[in-house]
Amino acid sequence: MTEIWIINGIPGVGKSATAHALAAHHGRGVHIEGDKLQELIVSGSVAPGGQPFEEEKRQIHLNVRNQCLLARSFAGENFIPVLDYVVVNRARVEEYHQHLIGLSLHLVTLAPGVFVALERDRRRPEKTVAATWTHLDEMIRAELSGVGLWIDNSTLSVEETVSHILRNKETAKIQ
Repeated sequence: MTEIWIINGIPGVGKSATAHALAAHHGRGVHIEGDKLQELIVSGSVAPGGQPFEEEKRQIHLNVRNQCLLARSFAGENFIPVLDYVVVNRARVEEYHQHLIGLSLHLVTLAPGVFVALERDRRRPEKTVAATWTHLDEMIRAELSGVGLWIDNSTLSVEETVSHILRNKETAKIQ
């Protein structure tokens, strides 16, 4: 059964770098970045946290659905899809699960802590957004505790984080 990976966490934790490296680890891997899909909306985009609230919710669901459509398409061609997005609660995990029935879904939450995320975010001038989203750290910890694989990657390199993921892939599996 084809594996699908979701790399989760607040901005600045290393989701994109880890997802890219995990995809690269596989002989046929693809990195599907939720933020890049949001950027495809040229006119009328309402980013997470934006207004109006109902449209923001609708576009988040659209983004998740499109991530899953791409993941299914790539998986159908024997690629290992690695998705990268902020997943805040069990309902969102279930949404992914429903769109990806029949595939082996794995969730990894990177949790180095808010201080580390803010520091990493400061070092990436192309996208400094973590300060706006630090409140999600507490929400993710409360909502997703015990779901999938959790990694404190505060002292790990990207390569060490990927090695940890691969050694613990059964823990990451969502039933």
